[in-house]
Amino acid sequence: MTNEKSGDEPFSGSYRTEDVQFLLKPIDIDPIEVAEKERLIQSGRRHYSEMLSRESLPSASYLDVFHRALAMGLEPMSRGALDLAAIIAARRPGDITLVSLARAGTPVGVALKHLLREVFGRDSAHYSISIIRDRGIDRNALRFILGQAGRDPAGILFVDGWTGKGVIARELRHALADFERDQGVRLDPDLYALTDLAGVGVAPSDADYLIPSSILNATMSGLVSRSILNERIGPDDFHGCVYYREFAHADLSTWFIDELLAKARALIAEGYVPSDRPVDPVAARSRSAAMLDAIRKSFGIRDENFIKPGIGEATRVLLRRVPERVIIRDPDAPEVAHLLELAREKDVRWQVDSGLPYQAVSLIKGVNDA
Repeated sequence: MTNEKSGDEPFSGSYRTEDVQFLLKPIDIDPIEVAEKERLIQSGRRHYSEMLSRESLPSASYLDVFHRALAMGLEPMSRGALDLAAIIAARRPGDITLVSLARAGTPVGVALKHLLREVFGRDSAHYSISIIRDRGIDRNALRFILGQAGRDPAGILFVDGWTGKGVIARELRHALADFERDQGVRLDPDLYALTDLAGVGVAPSDADYLIPSSILNATMSGLVSRSILNERIGPDDFHGCVYYREFAHADLSTWFIDELLAKARALIAEGYVPSDRPVDPVAARSRSAAMLDAIRKSFGIRDENFIKPGIGEATRVLLRRVPERVIIRDPDAPEVAHLLELAREKDVRWQVDSGLPYQAVSLIKGVNDA
């Protein structure tokens, strides 16, 4: 059975239909081994968005670590989601259209849609679309939101889970400037996230805390892969994805949203008052620049794309790239237990740096073009 369908038809993945509309085109793609993918990327032969490695379900031991992480991280994530919803409600007096960046932004967008309605009495639409480093945002998806869906440009905002070095936030800003020049429509270029490590967006926090949805793959994101942009995507298509229907028995996407909302409701019942004031990004921006400079000098890294700071980005490297090492601030911190478990499973070396400004940083391994 094929995953493919027409290139301009929204779908909801494994989420409830009312929670999100993915503006992605499910396609079939031959998976490529991680090491080979890394060689092709680093040699310049292929862009990372053209290829996809095979995903697998988490091991029993890693899933156990995830549930421990969930017990610890659910409350801070719920507070962050409530605060981000408060910021959005304050900044959008009219219509609200949440456009999450697939796929890390998708669970956050789903949660925000519920919280905006339940806590702030604000209805919103939620779409999840693709943005790709060096390739820009999916313009067909933007045109769908503005045209077929008829959403007010003034109410549109872009949502992600976190910022690492700020690459996607900068990509968004550049892509929307190009879109305004070409289409004559201005969209808010700010990236709204739970935490802004790079100091480039709008967020209630700049702390590197554990966001539980960041440590699983498709089974936390509606069974949808990261986005794909290759020869299978036509000029009128949305960017592509793979829909992992074979993982349905292990899917946690909707369950996780229900857990997050239950915790948020409990916090409100206990008297928590969400703050609509975002964190000042100046300190985070300075901290990020200093860390990147120190890592480059310490490890002789020329390509900044090899440096992935923060728990979320460090986890992604271990899940789908070829890691050189993981640097941990405190190996006894429960927030990094899943990273140590992944390092053990994948035989990746790790080291401690107590002066690290983040909980963790992963470094991608440079490979020769052989």
